[in-house]
Amino acid sequence: MSQQVSSPAKVSSPPAPNSLETVVAKQRPLSWQIASNLFVSFKYAWCGISYAFLTQRNFRIHVVVGALAIGLSVFLHLKPVEISVIGITSGLVLALELLNTAIESIVDLTVKQTYHELAKIAKDCAAGAVLVSAMVAVLVAATLLLPPLFALVLSAVHS
Repeated sequence: MSQQVSSPAKVSSPPAPNSLETVVAKQRPLSWQIASNLFVSFKYAWCGISYAFLTQRNFRIHVVVGALAIGLSVFLHLKPVEISVIGITSGLVLALELLNTAIESIVDLTVKQTYHELAKIAKDCAAGAVLVSAMVAVLVAATLLLPPLFALVLSAVHS
């Protein structure tokens, strides 16, 4: 069995001091337009949220469940920190659902209408991240909401 000797990899020289500025300053004719100001950035972000709400059933479900959990926590007079924890976990689920939608879109764009095992893994893992966050949110909500809810129901039954 013969062994091939590979030549050492060529290493590029370090960039010149002004080369980074040149790269950053170059026009990018094939890239998407960069947001010109903060308002435009928020507009793009809102477009993403709107897209997810209009096209993703699970995003709408998470919005409704999160709003109900926060509304119930206010109705039950939970402490502000408890309401915040429910809000944070609900927001995490929504953020991961947005990332899941983005990953699915990029994968679909990449593989077109074909099946690829790595595309399946990427989509399944992104969906799994949403599932884990949703299960944690349910656990948090149950821990914080059920005791005062049971107390309210018991006081109503005994009245």
